[in-house]
Formats: sequence, structure tokens, C-alpha cells
Amino acid sequence: MRILVTGGCGFIGSALVLHLVRDLGHDVLTLDALTYAANPVSLDSLAEDSRHRLVEADICDADAVRAAFADFAPEAVMHLAAESHVDRSITDPGAFIQTNVIGTQVMLDAARGHYEALPAEAKARFRFLHVSTDEVYGSLPPDAFFTEGSRYDPRSPYSASKAASDHLARAWHETYGLPVLVTNCSNNYGPRHFPEKLIPLMILNALEGRKLPVYGDGLNERDWIHVEDHARGLVAVLERGRVGETYLLGGRAVRNNLAVVKALCAAFDRLRPEGAPHENLISFVADRPGHDRRYAIDPSKAQAEVGWAPSKTFEQALEETVRWYLDNEAWWRPIREGRYTGERLGLAPSEGAPTTGKGA
Repeated sequence: MRILVTGGCGFIGSALVLHLVRDLGHDVLTLDALTYAANPVSLDSLAEDSRHRLVEADICDADAVRAAFADFAPEAVMHLAAESHVDRSITDPGAFIQTNVIGTQVMLDAARGHYEALPAEAKARFRFLHVSTDEVYGSLPPDAFFTEGSRYDPRSPYSASKAASDHLARAWHETYGLPVLVTNCSNNYGPRHFPEKLIPLMILNALEGRKLPVYGDGLNERDWIHVEDHARGLVAVLERGRVGETYLLGGRAVRNNLAVVKALCAAFDRLRPEGAPHENLISFVADRPGHDRRYAIDPSKAQAEVGWAPSKTFEQALEETVRWYLDNEAWWRPIREGRYTGERLGLAPSEGAPTTGKGA
């Protein structure tokens, strides 16, 4: 199958592209603007693989997007390109509206034009998978879970922009008949994660003996899914999901932020005992504005309808993630010394701090 993947040099996107090409043998065109959070090095293993091609282009550039459709003639689109960092959305919401809303509209329009020109048999196979976040649903009370029927209640510029893009995708299905699928995921973790997000930031800070800053009381809860489980889930929805439906993909691993950081510290104590106990590095900092208290997903629909379930155990996979960063300094060192040095965003720039965005 020929699949166009937007944002394929990002964290989730690169895991997806590697899975599609190396594990499943699909032909993939990666469309990526190569912004600060993208890292084409993540796809270096595909450099000589004829089944993969990278095109540098912004999804807001309608001419470039239409050219990619015309040249590649995709049989499916998996749309992951997005600004995803909550703290950056507080500082610069306009960039999030441009990419996440306008960019999605450009992608939907190009996909519609491509789809309508297809012969009947190809139309029946074509799919547009729009990848989103559980943050569109707002904050949960204790012990509650999001489902596909949960009410939208975004609280940050990031989540509001993603909510708008979800509505656009569904509108293009209802209005124009574009065969759209939507997924909303919980927090991702794993290798090749840009270090502005909670887990990779804590890993690199611990490596350097720096403070491990935790927002507020650290008890904000998130549901964690390994990025490779997420990639498998996206493919399962693309292949077996019902057109027009939404599927929530979560890891069944709800942990509060403080527990996550403590688990990272325990992993470091085992893998890099110098400086142990690493919990001594934990520091509490001022909370983020509009910080949702709890996200948690019930993925029962995806399990029942497309046969997907998370396979990773959180604490074990978290330790494997720490080991990946220990073994792959060549991947993260240029980022740490150039594009992002660990400074806090969204509030006082002098503090280093975590975030909880999805990181496409």
C-alpha cells in the first residue's frame, strides 16, 4: 500500500514510518516541514530503502501538498503533523492555529481532490486517518476515563487547536464523503522523543545531574502509551476501523507525574548508579496555567473493533527508554546543545520544566 504520512520525522511519526516500512513493507512518502521538533536522523535506517521517500514541505503550503498527492498517488493518508507542545502553545498560540487548524484543512482539501478523482475500486480502499490527542476532552475527575463519547472541553491553545482539527476531519467526512477515521491517543513515551517533553527531559536532566522539575504538587495524572504500541494501533485503525468512527488509543497505564519521575529515578539508580539516589534531584516548580488534573483513556472500542491492545508494561518499557537514551547520545546531543537546552517554556524562561503534550 502507498501511504502518505505527515509529520513522519517527529516522535510518533518516525515510529509509525519505521513500522510501516520495515515491519509491514508499505511504500511511504513522509511529508514533513522539518521544524525544530523534527529529526530526520530518526529515519536514517531507511535512507537506502526504495520504499521510503522524504519530502520537506509545510502542510500549510497547498501547492506543495497537492504536488505530493499528484506525484505519489497515495492509497491512504495518515495525518500526524502538528505543533504539539502545550507550553509552547501558551507562548505562541498562533503557530498552533496555523499548523493544526489551517494545515489540517489544507490536507483535507488535497485529500478530497485526490479521492474524488479516483476510480470506484480505489475510492473504496482510500482512507484518511487523522491523529489527535485525548487533551481535546479536558480534565477528568478522579477514577474517570475518556471514551469516544466524551464531551470536548479543551483547556489550552494546543488542545483547542487539535479539537478544531478533529471537527474539521469529521466535517469533511459528513459534508464531502471523504472516508475519514479519527484517533485520540494518550501520552506517548519511548525512543526518539524530542526532549522538551516530560520523560525525555527528565532523562537528560538526570544524565547531567540537573534538577528534575515537577509542576505543582506532581499529582496530575496521565495515561501512558508506548510509541510503538501507538504505531501498531494507528495501523490497526487504518486497516480495520469503520469509516467515520473515532477510536481512542491508550496504554492502560495511568500514573501521576511524580510517580513517573520517581520511576525514572529508580531506573537510573539501576542503570547509572553514579549520583544515586536520583530522587534527590526532584524539585517542585510553579504549575503551568490551565494544567489539566487527569487524562485517562478507555481503549475498549479499539480492542473490540480493530483487535488492538497495548503490549508494553509501563515500568519495564520506561527502563528500556532510559537505556535507549543512554545508548544513543549521538541522537540527542545535537538537540540538547542546539535547538533545545532544557529551558522552561510557557512561563519563566529561566526554569527547566516538563510538559505533557503528545509530541507528534
